[in-house]
Amino acid sequence: MFRAAFLLRLPVLAFLLGPLLSACTPVGLLISATTAATDTSVTWDVVKHLHGQLTADDATPCIQLNGVQRALNARCDYTPGSIRRADIARSGLQECPLAVATRDPRLWRALPELLDKGARPEACPGSPLLALAATEPCPDFATASPEVLGAIRTLAESDPRAVRHDVFRMLGCPRARSAGLDTVLVTWLDRGDLDPAKLSFSPLSAADPELLVSRFGRELEVAGHKPETALDGYEGVLPSGYELALRNSHWAAIDWWLYRLPQLANLVPSQRGGLAWVPLQRVLVAGFLQYPGSQRDMVGFLMARGADPAQKLPSDPQKTVASFAAQMKSPMLAVLDPKAARSSSGATVAAMRGATALPSGGAVPR
Repeated sequence: MFRAAFLLRLPVLAFLLGPLLSACTPVGLLISATTAATDTSVTWDVVKHLHGQLTADDATPCIQLNGVQRALNARCDYTPGSIRRADIARSGLQECPLAVATRDPRLWRALPELLDKGARPEACPGSPLLALAATEPCPDFATASPEVLGAIRTLAESDPRAVRHDVFRMLGCPRARSAGLDTVLVTWLDRGDLDPAKLSFSPLSAADPELLVSRFGRELEVAGHKPETALDGYEGVLPSGYELALRNSHWAAIDWWLYRLPQLANLVPSQRGGLAWVPLQRVLVAGFLQYPGSQRDMVGFLMARGADPAQKLPSDPQKTVASFAAQMKSPMLAVLDPKAARSSSGATVAAMRGATALPSGGAVPR
């Protein structure tokens, strides 16, 4: 009888407490309401059930997480010194703590303490810096503290698995150079980590275009790295150095490549399992160039260095660069093939005139 009466009161309680539940802790309100109504064990079972339903999808409160979990959870506050060595050994995370902290710039805050408390990159399945480079090709290192930058440097210099194409590119990107992290690449070179016989990638291809045309690029060539091997395949997700130079309209770097490998003006071999590609056609594709306003200059620049508008496309040998431009109605057709552009323009004018001419018989159709 009592149980039935209590259950009948639950909808009324839920209606009265509904506005409060959205702003307050569900369990606290339910306990208070239940205490006011009755204190039987049956009621407490109901409260626990309702609380479980209300909080089923809630994130675990930060206070219930261990030091590593709190430090690596962006919604939780982090206090330096809160990580225990035991938490690193048994973090309860599905991933290596260093990989989690490195991949997300919001969590870099924990990197120095993790390393100080004994976390080591070799405990991770792969280089933590590779995970960062795959998600942030050029992170905002300017926001990092000197301690965090030191931790990133440690990860790069102490883990041989970090010597990879994408990490090399990331550490040489503009933001990394501004933060001084490009000196890691010099360290790699000086201590022999970039020996051509040891690498599965070409530092010439991995280098940022600005770095390629610097003194460091010349030192890489002196160390035995050859432009020809820069066309070999590599493991990574970031584009090759030549492709990046084209994307960024980096004229000096493009000249660097074409002076040493003139064939790249017309055809770039496949490097990561795809088809070979034609630079002159690639720069016509919307979204390829970082600075779309440089498209006309880029087309003229490549043609002045041997790029042929009649080059056939590997993806469709029936088409040339010029016919591709005509098909997509690119304004660059006037640069690639002036005659075809004039013919196309004449055909368009004739079509427009035909569309406005009266039908035979002179009557206006109704």
